[in-house]
Amino acid sequence: MQRAIALVDCNNFYVSCERLFQPRLEGKPVVVLSNNDGCVVSRSKEVKDLGITMALPWFKMKDIAKQHGIIAFSSNYTLYADISNRVMSLLSQFSPDQEVYSIDECFLELTGMTSLDSLTDYGQCIRQTIKQCVGIPVCVGIAQSKTLAKLANHVAKKQSIFNSVCNFNAIPESNLDAMFASIPVNEVWGVGRRSTVRLLEMGINTVLDLKRASPKRIRDEFSVVLERTVAELNGVACFELDDVVPDKQQIICSRSFGSLVSNLPDLEQAAIAYTTRAAEKLRQQHTIAGGIHIYIRTNPHKEKAPQYQQGITMPLHEPTGDTRVLCSAALAGLKQIYRRGFAYQKVGVMLTAIILEASRPRTLFDDVNSQQKSEALMRTLDSINRSMGSGTIQLLGEGIRKNWSMRRENVSKRYTTEWKELAVIR
Repeated sequence: MQRAIALVDCNNFYVSCERLFQPRLEGKPVVVLSNNDGCVVSRSKEVKDLGITMALPWFKMKDIAKQHGIIAFSSNYTLYADISNRVMSLLSQFSPDQEVYSIDECFLELTGMTSLDSLTDYGQCIRQTIKQCVGIPVCVGIAQSKTLAKLANHVAKKQSIFNSVCNFNAIPESNLDAMFASIPVNEVWGVGRRSTVRLLEMGINTVLDLKRASPKRIRDEFSVVLERTVAELNGVACFELDDVVPDKQQIICSRSFGSLVSNLPDLEQAAIAYTTRAAEKLRQQHTIAGGIHIYIRTNPHKEKAPQYQQGITMPLHEPTGDTRVLCSAALAGLKQIYRRGFAYQKVGVMLTAIILEASRPRTLFDDVNSQQKSEALMRTLDSINRSMGSGTIQLLGEGIRKNWSMRRENVSKRYTTEWKELAVIR
């Protein structure tokens, strides 16, 4: 039986999420910007056609945006995460084996689910269902390996003849080779910028060149990972689907400020806010942390301004998932590393020494009653924030007026997660 793996990828995902609740944006050039409205992280087709590249700083393209009527949005991660969850939940109904690879793409195991002749139709069914039920356009690539499935998805996006679904398993190998001969080698999943330069120096310019390359030579020149990529291009599945996402061994929460911060109280507010978010992620995977690292830094790009950066790791008396305890440790560390006279651009926290909550070490001196009260309080806190919206209940130290908060001048509403911002049909 021939292996069949599908990669489903949402088209211009952030832009598509914005268009979902604002139909007037269809057909218009739209971009979504990164934190603090820094650079382009998502582009509509109309913007791509103008030659605007990813990661282009917004301040450099304002004149172009005005000339072509480009509409810019600040990142609305709350909205994007919720739409992603809806898409992934729906996709899980099409296969018992699913690997969510990123916020906007996932792999599905389709082997044996339907005949090879109808896999393309199955892909179309997936595409149409997501569009009808969620409203997000997707492309589907189907092949014998994950690497080929990614490549098939790329072809589905680029060549309109496939109508957004490309099934390599239904295409004769000779025709595939002709197609691969026209695709640059850097389009292969896992081939980065440095690898591309070296491959080009070796005369490996296209996907077909890499497919036909000597596996031993590739391993000697690069790594066993790229050797496996060559095998995958030849239809040998080396990278299996991971249906369970491993727990994070470190949890980091950090953002650049919307404006530079000099005073300690504002830094403390940010530290509490970021520690709170990290603690929520910690509890979501049923783990606890044994330490917290906090760091601050000025803007390294302002060379004429005084520069300072420092961090410190604060071990905890015992592993915990309690936001209050973690924030207390973060603030103690911040006071040790803070220095007056500097304009700070960023504060960040990282939870370390993470273990499963069920593996908590026990001693004769544990205050079990206090631990149970802490866990009950955190469960209640998380439950309310999940049902009523993130930040409904927060520590007072996080502040009300957050002068340090991220700059988001053009952020859209949280249409699906906040009662006050629900979409209204008139």
